[in-house]
Amino acid sequence: MNSDRTGKAHGCAHAARARNRECCVREFPDRHVPVSITGRGSVRSDMTPTVRTTFRCADSHSAIVRVVLPIVLCLCFALPACGAGRAECRSVPSKILARAVAYCVLLPPSYDLAKTRRYPVVYFLHGLGQNEQALLDSGGWNLIQDLWDQKQIGEFLIVAPDGGRSFFINSRDGAQRYEDFFVKEFLPFIESHYRLSAGRRNRGISGVSMGGYGALHLALGHPELFGSVSAHSAALINKLPQGNLDSASAQAISRALGGAFGTPFDRAFWDRNSPFTLARNGPRPTGLRIYFDCGTEDDFGFNRGAQAFHDLLVSRKIPHEFHLYPGRHDLSYFAEHLPESFEFQSRAFGLTAVGK
Repeated sequence: MNSDRTGKAHGCAHAARARNRECCVREFPDRHVPVSITGRGSVRSDMTPTVRTTFRCADSHSAIVRVVLPIVLCLCFALPACGAGRAECRSVPSKILARAVAYCVLLPPSYDLAKTRRYPVVYFLHGLGQNEQALLDSGGWNLIQDLWDQKQIGEFLIVAPDGGRSFFINSRDGAQRYEDFFVKEFLPFIESHYRLSAGRRNRGISGVSMGGYGALHLALGHPELFGSVSAHSAALINKLPQGNLDSASAQAISRALGGAFGTPFDRAFWDRNSPFTLARNGPRPTGLRIYFDCGTEDDFGFNRGAQAFHDLLVSRKIPHEFHLYPGRHDLSYFAEHLPESFEFQSRAFGLTAVGK
């Protein structure tokens, strides 16, 4: 995931980021306390602008350069790199869920400098057992910084809410109306608090595993809201085992799925919310760009669901991009292929050439 870097100044910045990466804070404070992260993971709680230093060299001032350059290099290693993006972790109050919901937002390099510029946004949904800090905890933040540095993606915001074990749907018992919260409260809150471009073509959604399921469910269920959707190793199951589940099996599935689909597990409710059902019976998602991939050795067999979902979209003549790659259902697979979905989203926003 690394590319060749040329130029002394660029090398200095890369070294500075590497140093920041070594010193990054591994444990975050209370998730509901606002924090700001600059460069490659260094935490700032004061939200003050990052100090940026620039210098110019001239042959006639070589003596000065010999004195000043070491100082600047020290600053280069001590401070976040020039033009680095940053992350904020905050929370949004929810009347629907009757609690605050934590989220992290990754801001692109120019966000603090171009005060009037507006940006597209990708909503990133985490996997089961993770939270809003999944990208920060797993090294995804460094990966995204590299993509920005190498100009492989354009600049857009990435917003990751805490979805708990909700599968990002309204739960069977009605106690956790996460989908309603996301559509009616979370999107309006984010888009009124950050400088975002208006319209569905500037709004994408993405996710991994449980979050991949949620991304496809929300995009197909609300195609008027999203212009693009991408998913890695989405929890896609075309057909559950036939026959009635015994009580023990239903309870076990319910625990594994976090109770979102009923306790005990409700097969009919699962089917109603399935991306398969939405793609098969819903209106054609005109203008929605779709990308998904999965590992051929996925530990949960989601590769078979991904292939079946591809076959369904082909049968309905719904345009999409689909890949099966070697790999399992693990962080290694996600880290290797996460850049592809962000590059896909960047192309969907018109920020990078289609062939790039």
